Amino acid sequence: MRVKICGITKPEQGLAIAQLGATALGFICVPASPRYISVTQIQAIVSQIPQHIERIGVFANTIIVDICQVAIAGDLTGVQLHGNESPEFCMQLRQELPPGVEIIKALRVRDSQALVQANLYIDCVDTLLLDAYHPQILGGTGKTLDWTTLRQFYPSCPWLLAGGLTPENVSDALNQLKPYGIDLSSGVERAPGDKDLKKVAQLFQQLAARKTLADVESNSKTLRAFFAHREIHQS
Repeated sequence: MRVKICGITKPEQGLAIAQLGATALGFICVPASPRYISVTQIQAIVSQIPQHIERIGVFANTIIVDICQVAIAGDLTGVQLHGNESPEFCMQLRQELPPGVEIIKALRVRDSQALVQANLYIDCVDTLLLDAYHPQILGGTGKTLDWTTLRQFYPSCPWLLAGGLTPENVSDALNQLKPYGIDLSSGVERAPGDKDLKKVAQLFQQLAARKTLADVESNSKTLRAFFAHREIHQS
């Protein structure tokens, strides 16, 4: 499963989180955010982490030229759009970004209408991200999505679940939904931008336990099918 930890501000924490199991780190490129970091800070973090870790810059209502400059200077593998960017904007951004840079469009889910809106972006982005709605704050609110509204959400592109996820509730969320990946920020923090590595470790312990249980259940089904098949041929 893809696991993105967003709002990284410190090189040592970025490296530790990558070593704990994160597949992607997110950097907030929105100056109004308490988790904002500069391109120079992004470079310092990126220089410390393994090359295979995805590096995602998060933008909101930023002009295309600025997004591209940060993406290139920060050696980003993807950009996440967390503002009011239109499908047309996403298509234009695609033309300007370096080849292979992922575009993630975040949607703040207030009600089921937001899921209808998601269909507008499927052909012009690589990945969708569903976050909790807040009237003033774009992300990192700690507010949990109403997961019941997403049970029938099966887009034709990969999607990430965000919005108030924590080590304590992530298993419950994944029992109800089948996202391609998850995105956490405030749920593994001591304060905005200051990650709690104990909470991050707890998160990956929970995910590992889920995988172990799933493997056991899969093996049990295989064995039951084997013995059922054997009984049929012996009878």
